[in-house]
Amino acid sequence: MNLMFSNGPSLPNRLALGLFLSIALILFDHKLDGFGTTRVYLNSLVSPLQYLANLPGQLLNASASRFVSHERLFDDNAKLTHDAMVMNGQLQRLTFLQEENDRLRSLLNSPVQHNTRKVVAELMAVDNNPYSHQIVINKGAINGVYEGQPVLDAKGIVGQIMQVSSTNSRVLLIADVTHAIPVRVARNNVRLIVSGSGSLDELLIQHVAHSSDLKIGDILLSSGLGNVFPEGYPVATITSIIRDESRPFSQVRAKPIAQLDRLKYLLLLWSERTSEDKQAVKEIISK
Repeated sequence: MNLMFSNGPSLPNRLALGLFLSIALILFDHKLDGFGTTRVYLNSLVSPLQYLANLPGQLLNASASRFVSHERLFDDNAKLTHDAMVMNGQLQRLTFLQEENDRLRSLLNSPVQHNTRKVVAELMAVDNNPYSHQIVINKGAINGVYEGQPVLDAKGIVGQIMQVSSTNSRVLLIADVTHAIPVRVARNNVRLIVSGSGSLDELLIQHVAHSSDLKIGDILLSSGLGNVFPEGYPVATITSIIRDESRPFSQVRAKPIAQLDRLKYLLLLWSERTSEDKQAVKEIISK
């Protein structure tokens, strides 16, 4: 079979002819811009192919960018969650410290005599014996604590020191059945004896005559008798009065003003007599 152009110019001649035509076309396009319109049409035809060729790369870049954005969002979310938890913890601690500060301020501003020495103590332990109401505080002999010393909270009288160690002391609460405190009614100065009932929210007032001028809601203050508790500190509020003529005395109950079931900080008082005695001892020693 005869091939077309089988008898044409030789390959060197064809190469030379191709180079000559290429150079001529280049010069024609460069000098006269003869293919400007044709180039625009060719570019328009080729541009979709260029977009298709670039599409995989753009999709890959978009996916990578989205993956990085998700990773950054996860990291930012984790960081914000951690920061929020830290801030909440600090806020809770700040609230706790604010409450502690308020309690201490309330305790130091309790109605105590200004010329009386006072020291703030903290609760260490509570006696587990259901028949005894005693607590342990973190002040002892090295702080000058002595047996029989009055103990208060921000509301009123809590009890008295019954046992002193070097660094801690045991307090007998006014609710204990073995404790009694002389009081007077703030309204009319009627003198009474308040005893513990064994319950933290109830006190007993014994040997009250039926004719005694007592009313529910009367405030009972320490009378100062017995030289243990200074005069004028809140002790209890009368909550119940039963006058049964078949019995020799009225049955009177009261509620402690001090919050015996939620003690945290306590106030130790030094009586004026104790301070005077210590001063006298110092003067004798100095002589």
